[in-house]
Amino acid sequence: MSEKQGKILIVDDDEDILVAGKLLLKRHYGTVETCNNPERIPGLLANDSFDAILLDMNFGPGESSGAQGFVWLKKILEIDPQAVVVMITAHGGVGVAVEAMKQGATDFIAKPWQNEKMVATLSASVKLRQSRSEADALKKTNRTLAKAASEPKQPILGDSKPMRDVLSMIERAAPTDANVLILGENGTGKELVARELHRQSNRADQVFMSVDLGAVTETLFESELFGHKKGAFTDAREDRIGRLQAADGGTLFLDEIGNLPLHLQAKLLTVLEQRHVTPVGSDKRIPINVRVIAATNVAPARLRDEDVFRQDLLFRLNTVEIHLPALRERPEDIPEIAQHYAALYCRKYGRPEKAFSDDAMAAITAYGWPGNVRALRHAIERAVILSETDTFTGSDFQFEAQPNQPGAVAERSTAPAPETTETGATDDLNLERLERGAIEQALKKHRYNISHAAKDLGLTRAALYRRMEKHGL
Repeated sequence: MSEKQGKILIVDDDEDILVAGKLLLKRHYGTVETCNNPERIPGLLANDSFDAILLDMNFGPGESSGAQGFVWLKKILEIDPQAVVVMITAHGGVGVAVEAMKQGATDFIAKPWQNEKMVATLSASVKLRQSRSEADALKKTNRTLAKAASEPKQPILGDSKPMRDVLSMIERAAPTDANVLILGENGTGKELVARELHRQSNRADQVFMSVDLGAVTETLFESELFGHKKGAFTDAREDRIGRLQAADGGTLFLDEIGNLPLHLQAKLLTVLEQRHVTPVGSDKRIPINVRVIAATNVAPARLRDEDVFRQDLLFRLNTVEIHLPALRERPEDIPEIAQHYAALYCRKYGRPEKAFSDDAMAAITAYGWPGNVRALRHAIERAVILSETDTFTGSDFQFEAQPNQPGAVAERSTAPAPETTETGATDDLNLERLERGAIEQALKKHRYNISHAAKDLGLTRAALYRRMEKHGL
């Protein structure tokens, strides 16, 4: 606090106290107001905010019980819970002043006071008020940021029976604190459902923390989730809180939980059961209060295999289980989804809005979309960028041929088929085609598990998504 800043209010029925206090404090603070009648306090607080309030314990001749001080202390804190109140008392009333501190007063000053002690007490009290105000503002900012961060980046689209069932499950499960397990193929919108569960929950004003377990290495698992102390390992140059502690009070979304190795599943289970974390390099247990939403693309039957997933952890996670349908299981939703993203990307790239021709809509509706909504979205974005006609036509979309999809459209390509040697190797050295082929092979090998495919290709998830978008996959 720099000199001549801050606002102090002195409330006392003794005019000598008011004059002496004002003369002393106005040398240190920008504004010092006095009040000889406590009945004026509500009006003063309604019109202004004070960094500290000096409040006498007794008003009126012969009063010494401090009862009036307790009454006005309570009223001040009801009006402004962040108020910093310093009680003024006679030497014999120290015990009463201590009781006032138990009821919310910050400190007390005995009269006649020593000027140095008076100034020091007020200085500490004003700093406390500043800290409270900053903390309150930070809480409000964090609530606003948490709410903004938890808002779905895109809506949950579709009015088919499977999607109505999903939305009904969200509506029923969200207001509870029950853990939720979301099952579905890659690209079906598991994180969107998780965010919607958080948005409709009682924790909506708190943080939504997303952790991609498929991207967390085994060696950093405990540090990432539980935190670490400085010096706990070679690169631990400072204390760091883990994701679980950062999500305290809010929702923790564990994506790709099915990829977590069994020995790490055991560590996660212990934390979820005991509701506390111990940072790496520390013996101190830190309590946590989080709601856990998990998601995986692992098939339910495989998830219930003891060799793949701990059943006690599964029991802890799937209090409520939500199954997201693949896009091929709800083709009636494809027109709505396609039109939504077409409008979105037309705005993004400054293109005039386009309608879909009958053949274009028939083609995308008939296709099986192994990458689900994410793949459809990428195909729409590519078409918006490359289409040269007033409407989208079937030629604006490229699809992989699918033997089990009679309505599928084979990929259109003007490039000659690569020649194959006797050993089965290709003589095609075109980098674009080689890259696309490698990505397709990795995706099929790992059943469109993006994290595993990216790892196999030596890429990050983000880099793989960019290349999939580039090749219209």
